[in-house]
Amino acid sequence: MRGADPAGGIMNRIEAMKAERDGLDVQEDLVRFAREGWKTLGDDDKERLKWVGVFHRRPTPGHFMMRVRMPNGIVSAAQARLLGEITLAAGRASGRPIADVTTRQQIQLRWVTLEQVPEVIARLEAAGLSTLQTGMDNIRGIIGCAATGLTPRELVDTAPIARAFQRIFLGNKAFTNLPRKFNVTITGCPDGCAGGETQDIAMTPARTGERAGFNLAVGGKQGSGGPTFATSLDVFVAPDEAAEVCATIALIFRDHGPREARSRARLAFLLQERGAAWMREELEKRLGHALPPAGADARSGRVTDHVGVFRQKQEGLNYVGLKTAVGRITGEQLIELARLADVYGRGELRLTPLQNVLLPHVPDARLGHLTQEPLLKALPYNPSEIARGLVACTGTDFCNLALIDTKTRAMALAKELEVRFGTTRPIAVRWSGCPASCANHHTADIGLQGCKVKLNGKIVDGVHVFVGGRGGADPRPGVRILEDLPCDELPEVLERLVRFFPRAERTADAGRTPEVEP
Repeated sequence: MRGADPAGGIMNRIEAMKAERDGLDVQEDLVRFAREGWKTLGDDDKERLKWVGVFHRRPTPGHFMMRVRMPNGIVSAAQARLLGEITLAAGRASGRPIADVTTRQQIQLRWVTLEQVPEVIARLEAAGLSTLQTGMDNIRGIIGCAATGLTPRELVDTAPIARAFQRIFLGNKAFTNLPRKFNVTITGCPDGCAGGETQDIAMTPARTGERAGFNLAVGGKQGSGGPTFATSLDVFVAPDEAAEVCATIALIFRDHGPREARSRARLAFLLQERGAAWMREELEKRLGHALPPAGADARSGRVTDHVGVFRQKQEGLNYVGLKTAVGRITGEQLIELARLADVYGRGELRLTPLQNVLLPHVPDARLGHLTQEPLLKALPYNPSEIARGLVACTGTDFCNLALIDTKTRAMALAKELEVRFGTTRPIAVRWSGCPASCANHHTADIGLQGCKVKLNGKIVDGVHVFVGGRGGADPRPGVRILEDLPCDELPEVLERLVRFFPRAERTADAGRTPEVEP
């Protein structure tokens, strides 16, 4: 479907679809869709369902993924229990009652039928959760430090800011017709745990004199032609203005962002065309006042994953970071995590951008008992250094775009590398199943991007290999050194590759025993 835009050009299909009807209006159709069944859905219907976080997946015909947002990755034990119950019920027929923790600190539910969608949405909303605007041309889940409000090293607790920003745009049609998706990171953690360098908006910790706040960078991305790191606007943002600044930049993108070609419709391309000076001027004009110049960068240069046992800034309390198996988690594990949060903490859990789970507010006296719980064998607080650096996108199990199986291959490769290198050498390996880069493979020690390879006349799973990437205060994209490598050859090739690397010492705070952080 194509049409003419107001300037006389040709609209792409998605823009034409949005011009006909706002994406959020699909809420009015959910009961009818559930009654008539998934086979009656047209292509536009499937696209519009993404505005309410419902995604049809070709690898699982008749079943849908539902993406649940939680700003800053914070979820209550009651909410986690509900997510576990939905996961168990939806996965019963398939025999795979699983969900996924994403690199945007969200939960993706699997195996939901269209008939179940209205009830699932109602149950989630009653529990204070939402699937709204988690797909298509919307502001996606807001990333932040999973230990916000807990770690003594933090400059600003960003959880209230993330909630305030979400209240501005969620369900608000002023924000539901952006040119493309819009990613935001707001973090007060100095240790590079939130990956802001590849976001449309990156607010990172800074100081102006004694005042703590954020420096502002915009225009980062990963897909659409490769990584672009966010550009500084030379702006310091006070915490009480951060939510408004984020919303204003999103509206600038709505009004001025390119819409002709989907592959060039990100904020990065608007910035490329107009420049950082124009963006800052437009932001100040809409806010109605000048913005102060950037403050002193408070990032430490370290990178952490918050996996391990750590002292909180609240006396006598600790948070425990647990490593998932590349984000995949069962309904039973979600319910058990909820129980542990109630028994050992204060009924709260945190999801991290590296697909892990934090259990906060554990008293000193209860810490030893927690570490002996059976679940902590499957979700360890002390994983091997290779396992802790492992991240993988959804892969061909459930994703329409993925070219290869990622999660199963990632786990198998990690075990192979542990055999070859032992468990103490830190190696961050991230698997993205396609160029969309959902696993942030461009900022890993070793980044793997899925592709298909012809080998001996057969088409097999393969990868492009990137090395030397990093995020944080001094980000660097990985360099592609190998193309079209069959996945089955990875263990031997990576062994030779890793032996060329110097033995890097982990400088992050990961894995410390519960003592006060320096």
